[in-house]
Amino acid sequence: MAEKTVEKKVWLITGAGRGMGVDIAQAALAAGHAVVATGRNPERVGSAVGAHDDLLVVTLDVTDPAGAQSAVEAAVDQFGGIDVLVNNAGNFYAGFFEEISREDFRAQIETNLFGPVNVTRAVLPVMRAQRSGLVVTISSTAGITGQEFVSAYAASKFGVEGWIESLTPEVAPFGIRTMLVEPGFFRTELLTPESTSYAEPSIDDYVERTKQTVTAWNGMNGRQGGDPAKLATALVQLASQDEPPLRWAAGADAVEVVEQKADDLLAQAAAHRELSSSLAHDDAS
Repeated sequence: MAEKTVEKKVWLITGAGRGMGVDIAQAALAAGHAVVATGRNPERVGSAVGAHDDLLVVTLDVTDPAGAQSAVEAAVDQFGGIDVLVNNAGNFYAGFFEEISREDFRAQIETNLFGPVNVTRAVLPVMRAQRSGLVVTISSTAGITGQEFVSAYAASKFGVEGWIESLTPEVAPFGIRTMLVEPGFFRTELLTPESTSYAEPSIDDYVERTKQTVTAWNGMNGRQGGDPAKLATALVQLASQDEPPLRWAAGADAVEVVEQKADDLLAQAAAHRELSSSLAHDDAS
């Protein structure tokens, strides 16, 4: 049986120099699409993704709005449009909230939230003109539920979730769709020193728990259960659908997190239902 021919689309992928961005770029190219692969170090991006006729490598620091606009213009000049944006670039400032500096907390939000905001703002006029497009944003299970040691990262990802959920109905009339991707633990480079920065220990009360957490995470690095190449292939398949999912929990562990969060929210809403329902003005009748 002959395989269905894939409609060739133009993908713009941020953070394509390492980690999941490389896998997504390679999967899109393998599926017959054109790819604009971006990163702060274009030589690294080109080397990581590999040579391809349908590949354009562009320098982009997502925290620079002017750079985002230039990358979009380069993509349109080369390929005529942008069909799929993948907001993938990000980093990780880890530590207990009291020990994360104000500067690092802001830097986390700047990269993980305002980064995709900058790139999406530059891409949307192109997609509106086309009356079509898909904005894929890599979130995290940390955008669904918080946990200790990830307050800054979770804040950035919760922000991404709220922004995309609100953007979705705004751009739907123009044929533009969105998809949030919430990976669980995948064997990427997120926990390497290049992507993860730990807060400097400064409060005695947190010293022991910090040691335990960092040791556990270092032990997990390179042993995560998820295969990023499989995630990338699945993502390309979902993006080709007429109606991609608004939210995709990537990995069995991610599905468990979402289900547990849903259960917790329902239980919390029910726990004080009577009190919550008794707050109307007495003259409301």
